[in-house]
Amino acid sequence: MNSRPLISIVTITYNAADVLQPTLDSVRRQTYPHIEHLIVDGASTDRTLALAEAYRMAVGSAYAVGISSEPDRGIYDAMNKGLRLMKGDYVVFLNAGDTLPHEDTLAAIASAIHPSSSTLPPAVIYGDTNIVDAEGHYLHPRRLRPPKQLTWRSFRWGMLVCHQAFYARADIARRTEYDLQYRHSADVDWCIRVMKEAEREGAPLVNVNTVVANFAEGGDTAQHHRDSLKERYRVMCRHYGSALTLLMHGWFVLRALSTKLSELFCNRQS
Repeated sequence: MNSRPLISIVTITYNAADVLQPTLDSVRRQTYPHIEHLIVDGASTDRTLALAEAYRMAVGSAYAVGISSEPDRGIYDAMNKGLRLMKGDYVVFLNAGDTLPHEDTLAAIASAIHPSSSTLPPAVIYGDTNIVDAEGHYLHPRRLRPPKQLTWRSFRWGMLVCHQAFYARADIARRTEYDLQYRHSADVDWCIRVMKEAEREGAPLVNVNTVVANFAEGGDTAQHHRDSLKERYRVMCRHYGSALTLLMHGWFVLRALSTKLSELFCNRQS
């Protein structure tokens, strides 16, 4: 592993001119210099590519910016293209509208990568996520929080680590492409399979214990909520079995009802 690992950021776009600039700006502000930023576009017809080209010109030789644009079969097909194009040691998917929260976010990720002489390089570096609005204003922490020690079994409780806060080692990521049978929840399946690969080779998953992603509300999952939930159920059955998945979803329903009742009680009290 390089002593100054190259971090590949893959940004998927399609007619994203209204939300792309904050994403680009958050990458450009990073103090960590060893970055590759790939913008994988699905043949946009708005100003997305113009913004991307202006960004590449502004960055100059500070770090590599690659832009590709062609029709694709959806967001996960585009992500697979990003996996094939990347040259970094680690990869994260930061899509249009999502941002890196601090100037030293990638520096924090890089500082967690170096293994000791007795361990393999981490398979995954992960952290917390904040939810922001369309203007990038902080709303609240993401409801699901990463555990202190993550394993592939952790996701039976839900996607505890946001996709944008999940930095995968490149060699594992390349051989674990997104499964295109899932249109809205292939990211959940991908993260689980990456973590399974980590367990097979005995590589650690490292929590940096800080916020490493701002996630913009209203993405693909929110827009296709019902279909996404159905797919997530299929993903969980695939990895955890039907019986446990059914049991866990019963718990999810009870938890949601409890939260709703608590909110109603608090509103009445106020």
